[in-house]
Amino acid sequence: MNSKTLMIQGTTSDAGKSTLVTAVCRWLTRQGVRTVPFKPQNMALNSAVTADGGEIGRAQAVQAQACGLAPHTDMNPVLLKPNSDTGSQVIIHGRAVTTMNAVAYHDYKSIAMRAVLESHRRLSDAYSVVMVEGAGSPAEINLRAGDIANMGFAEAVDCPVLLVADINRGGVFAHLVGTLELLSTSEQARVKGFIINRFRGDIALLQPGLDWLEQRTGKPVVGVLPYVMDLHLEAEDGLDQRQTDKVERVLNVIVPVLPRISNHTDFDPLRLHPQVNLQFVGPGQVIPAADLIILPGSKSVRSDLAYLRKNGWDGAISRHLRYGGKVIGICGGLQMLGTQLHDPLGLEGDAGSSAGLGLLDMSTMLEQEKQLRNVRGRLTLEGAEVAGYEIHAGVTTGPALELAAVQLDDGRCDGAQSADGQVLGTYLHGLFESPAACSALLRWAGLENVEPVDYHALRERDIERLADLVENHLDRALLRTLCGLENV
Repeated sequence: MNSKTLMIQGTTSDAGKSTLVTAVCRWLTRQGVRTVPFKPQNMALNSAVTADGGEIGRAQAVQAQACGLAPHTDMNPVLLKPNSDTGSQVIIHGRAVTTMNAVAYHDYKSIAMRAVLESHRRLSDAYSVVMVEGAGSPAEINLRAGDIANMGFAEAVDCPVLLVADINRGGVFAHLVGTLELLSTSEQARVKGFIINRFRGDIALLQPGLDWLEQRTGKPVVGVLPYVMDLHLEAEDGLDQRQTDKVERVLNVIVPVLPRISNHTDFDPLRLHPQVNLQFVGPGQVIPAADLIILPGSKSVRSDLAYLRKNGWDGAISRHLRYGGKVIGICGGLQMLGTQLHDPLGLEGDAGSSAGLGLLDMSTMLEQEKQLRNVRGRLTLEGAEVAGYEIHAGVTTGPALELAAVQLDDGRCDGAQSADGQVLGTYLHGLFESPAACSALLRWAGLENVEPVDYHALRERDIERLADLVENHLDRALLRTLCGLENV
């Protein structure tokens, strides 16, 4: 069995796979073990730009940080970005290669698997341990044929698997035993133990269940991780709407939730800021009075713009501006602020054009080649330093760009501002992660005496806390053995 690769699979989505891989990555890295994260196939609209100029899921970028590494496309060789309920953009080794529906992709999996195995081989050659994250559940029997995300991959590289379940959901023993029962004999043998996540209460009351589970399956419980209330890691896909405690004077910020919202992790620094009250507004909800409305990124800008209008949010934005409010558009949100959106190739849906909101005098043409880059620069506002990343197929032109939002270090200008100072748009994801840029934008939106918050330091703190959980609650000797480190 491959002693350098350990895979974490979950009984359900959001069982804690991403968090656990991040935790073990940092725990191993703290011991001086050269560790690298890996996810064979990821389906997510939250992505990051890598050091080699490609695109991977943001969860793998956070796991790379836990290992002290720059993100690389080999860490997530297959990324699927849904642009409809039945179709996705397929990204192989960081580059978009095609868009296809679920049935067509099922036939494409053998090609995707070759990319997965190529990346895994390169990482195995370069690192002591490859920590692998599965996707969804390995017990989805309708997806077993040609699987590359869970047991299909584990069988291909012959690696051990740990199965994690979320006890906070309820039914944890049924999840674990039921998942195991639905696996083939060889796959069952591959599962070397269980981890129970998000437990709160007296562990003594859980112990009879743990004893039964081990007796029933013949497999050990590697540990029980406690429920941590204030832990923050970027969500792989689902919106995380938890808020930190707020001070009395806050800036009210609204984000309309679009069907194909992408990189909503852009708003995590605001959600964690003690002076910001961030609210996500969903379908059928009215946009309330606010200081700032932010239009997020989108994987399907024209259809999301139509959705925005269907909910009456365009009228609410106009009213908000009449009363002196501020508006920011990020990536797809920037494109919506212009006068026209053109998609002649049908890259994000049906080919055609749509009228934008008309708040900035510019138009956007979607082109085949996606622009992917990490960038640094300064906001026009206060000259504040900003760092972020661009992921977009749109090329935006027009007079509005003469008043740029950001001056980039590579000499380019990015985004635009309105002459009246109420509207700002940028292609930069991660806009609020830089403390100086975040503070400047909050002041622009009307917040006085802004308290600077270092988002990167907060994330680093929580990665360390995760490693402490591994140290204190899991069978460390078994983990090292499964990683091939028993004699290291």
